[in-house]
Amino acid sequence: MPRPSQLLHPQREPAPVRPAATVLLLRDSPQGIEVLMTRRSMTASFAPGAYVFPGGGIDAADALAHGQSTRRTTQDDLHLTQAIAAIRESFEELGVLLARHADGSYATTADIAALDRKAPFAAQCKARGLTLAGDEVFVLAHWITDRDLPRRFDVPFLAARMPDGQSPVADEAEQFEPVWVRPADALARHAAGGFFMIFPTIRTLEKLQHYPDVDSVLAACASEIPLWTSCPRAGLLAGKEARYMEHEAPYGELALTCPDGQIVHPLDWQTAQPVALLKNVMRLTAPNPGMMTGPGTNSYLVGDAQSGYIVIDPGPNDAAHLQRLYDATGGRIEAIVCTHSHPDHSPGAKPLQALCAHRPPILGLPSATTARPDSFFAPDRLLSNQELLALASSGLQHTLMVILTPGHAANHLCLVLLEDGLLFSGDHILNGSTTVVNPPDGAMTPYLDSLDTLAAACDAHGVEFILPAHGYVLGEAKTAIAQLKMHRLKREAKVIDAMQAQPEGSMDDWVKLAYDEVDPRIWPLAKRSLQAHVDRVRELGLVH
Repeated sequence: MPRPSQLLHPQREPAPVRPAATVLLLRDSPQGIEVLMTRRSMTASFAPGAYVFPGGGIDAADALAHGQSTRRTTQDDLHLTQAIAAIRESFEELGVLLARHADGSYATTADIAALDRKAPFAAQCKARGLTLAGDEVFVLAHWITDRDLPRRFDVPFLAARMPDGQSPVADEAEQFEPVWVRPADALARHAAGGFFMIFPTIRTLEKLQHYPDVDSVLAACASEIPLWTSCPRAGLLAGKEARYMEHEAPYGELALTCPDGQIVHPLDWQTAQPVALLKNVMRLTAPNPGMMTGPGTNSYLVGDAQSGYIVIDPGPNDAAHLQRLYDATGGRIEAIVCTHSHPDHSPGAKPLQALCAHRPPILGLPSATTARPDSFFAPDRLLSNQELLALASSGLQHTLMVILTPGHAANHLCLVLLEDGLLFSGDHILNGSTTVVNPPDGAMTPYLDSLDTLAAACDAHGVEFILPAHGYVLGEAKTAIAQLKMHRLKREAKVIDAMQAQPEGSMDDWVKLAYDEVDPRIWPLAKRSLQAHVDRVRELGLVH
């Protein structure tokens, strides 16, 4: 957890969340699945003028109406209350009633006409002999309104089949213009500027458009667990607000820089000036974008003007980039650390050192004999596992702990900023792709073992964020590491299957099977990590 004193912006408490429920009423059509949407009032306090799914706040009476509703045996009390709230809201806003008579038939238009949308809902249904169809309302997703907004809701997005024989009629107060629309068409109309929707609606439709029919949607919801849960975050991209879900690349960086949800952090990749991540951490990206480097190599500056700085990964020998690193530190560079010796990480070390009058030491591990010729590296001093590199100023300490992590390269290391729970992962963990493990200098078993080492460090030192050498900051550090290891082991299983399917096959044969979901143009690069998997599989005797 970063120290509050090192956060970039004064923090404010996000608005409290209110419980609510929304329902996607679905039907099948010859062109595919359709969803019922309606336009909110232009004077609404939340999302005025937006096309939405019917829904609203959960009332105390919803929880008291369980006895008037059917329920699935797997449907807990909370989900039933949410379902009843959604049924009530769809009736009040659109005159759609998910309720049945004792003979199993749906509520009719005559039933709906006999009910008052503004009177107590459950009592009217009971008097009419109607049982709420709570068992027909399923949990699709769980959204929590973004932290920056003044009105916030904790809301399940539920899904139900539209009752036969009913037609929506808007209340003309909160909702207007009900429309049946295919998800893809709604998204296209929004993109064209004629069908305004808010972020959760857009993302829900993006996922919904891949289902062929209503049955497939409801089957996907059968587990009672939301298919996704999200509280989005926003940053600035080209000066405009851009929102992201948890699985998207910028989310972790926004959580680090603006934990309270303020929309102030720029997400544009640029190389002209450093980007502040905390008061004591800056990132300057080298101008070397490419397939292997993504936006470019991230050089990190840890420290402050009083303590001086430790530079992590000075990057390639690019004079302009190195001058910018020097200028950003005011020349107060106390040490230069290279996470490994690859040519996009270490060649800038000596030229940067030469810019400094006091010649700060270059620290790291020397390249092994297995390294490629362009990856030669000889530090001024070798770092040891668990060694501490400390800076101090005005009662503050910034301490980097060294963790040796062979795998991507034989001389790879990572660093943990102990006071703020940050892991500088070099190329061992990236954001947006998996790192190449290229034998003989790279090896898969040490790589996987090093992931375990880093996971243990997360527990021991409260690490929540990973600062990779390529890409944005990653949040949920322990989860990210676990997912990365799972991905590698799933790939290994495909490698084993490929080797067993074609025991006399070549690397060219196996890459087609083990990386069948990868663009074939990437296969020449994938064969490097494939070789590392093959070596490991054979070492372990999993395939002979």
